[in-house]
Amino acid sequence: MMQAVLRKAEEPDLAVDRDWWRGAVIYQIYPRSHQDSNGDGIGDLKGIIRRLPYIASLGADAIWISPFFKSPMKDFGYDVTDYCDVDPMFGTLADFDELISESHRLGLRVMIDEVISHTSDEHPWFKESRSSRDNPKADWFVWADAKPDGTPPNNWLSIFGGSAWQWDTRRQQYYMHNFLAEQPDLNFHNKEVQDALLDVTRFWLERGVDGFRLDTINFYFHSQGLEDNPPLPKEKRNDSIAPAVNPYNYQDHLYDKSRPDNLAFLERFRALLDEYPAAAAVGEVGDAQRGLDIVAAYTSGDRVQMCYSFDFLGPEKISADKVRTVLETFGKVATDGWSCWAFSNHDVMRHASRWGAGEADRVGYLKVISALLMSLRGSVCIYQGEELGLNEAELNFEDLQDPYGIR
Repeated sequence: MMQAVLRKAEEPDLAVDRDWWRGAVIYQIYPRSHQDSNGDGIGDLKGIIRRLPYIASLGADAIWISPFFKSPMKDFGYDVTDYCDVDPMFGTLADFDELISESHRLGLRVMIDEVISHTSDEHPWFKESRSSRDNPKADWFVWADAKPDGTPPNNWLSIFGGSAWQWDTRRQQYYMHNFLAEQPDLNFHNKEVQDALLDVTRFWLERGVDGFRLDTINFYFHSQGLEDNPPLPKEKRNDSIAPAVNPYNYQDHLYDKSRPDNLAFLERFRALLDEYPAAAAVGEVGDAQRGLDIVAAYTSGDRVQMCYSFDFLGPEKISADKVRTVLETFGKVATDGWSCWAFSNHDVMRHASRWGAGEADRVGYLKVISALLMSLRGSVCIYQGEELGLNEAELNFEDLQDPYGIR
């Protein structure tokens, strides 16, 4: 009992600083490839706990843990079947509680991924929704009738290739999926959906989570008019979100994402965060044409505290002109917004490989890149191993498991 009291007294009072996220260094952990604690070849929560002292020694302010929720793993956890439980491959809720406690003891805040623009097609919500057109959750996902000739309702495309619409034989309708067909999009125009997702957020806040990384934050709403996206002139195409070979880049995505309806929901989300001392969120903005403008809009006023775009995550090599253009653009559009900058994460090739750190002065080059990242106005995300200058792992095609990578 006395040991518990002494330990509690030694733990830093992380709740007192509501602005901890300003200028914070957030260390991203991708659980399955981080630390395996039981020898099954898959990283897990206990493995993360083992590495927390090392992460704290780097001077990180927080960790961001990529999805560890129950999932069939069609998209490595970004297809969730239960938002409020841990997938057995990663551990248990008790393991997560221990992770929270140990992180806080070391002075680290804990942010977790919230993947709420879509679920897995195996989620109970979607199973009920697809069962009929008149069940209680019939309108929880984005459904639309076929055109008279049986084709999809419009020309919207999936980032992962092909149409953003999948035919369902039970409902005799198409459902929308911005990513894999196994990742149906939730209908944020339905307030019941918003309420359910805010309940999920509260569940984790009550467990002691300090914040969230909101996956695909600008994909929550679509235009209910289902208008076709217009074509994008070739000279304006940008392959920072999808590879250049993907026709997704051929459209100006005006109607399938980045909709103004999102602002009101983000204000609801922020109101919930504000009920908890020092809770914060960072949103992932995937929009090749308007990324920085969206970051500015989403982080102004009473919305999320931070966002990041793909301006430094695309294939274009880093240069003084590139940095100057991005910073000047953001400075013009963001009066009180706050960016969280990143050079690498789980979605892209590591920048040590992407930007061509040669062997001649590899260490010096990567030190300069790290210094540049740390000097940018805003907060920063460091991807696991980035502090070591790791290159992208080289895998044979037959060893690939990621559906997008295989395509």
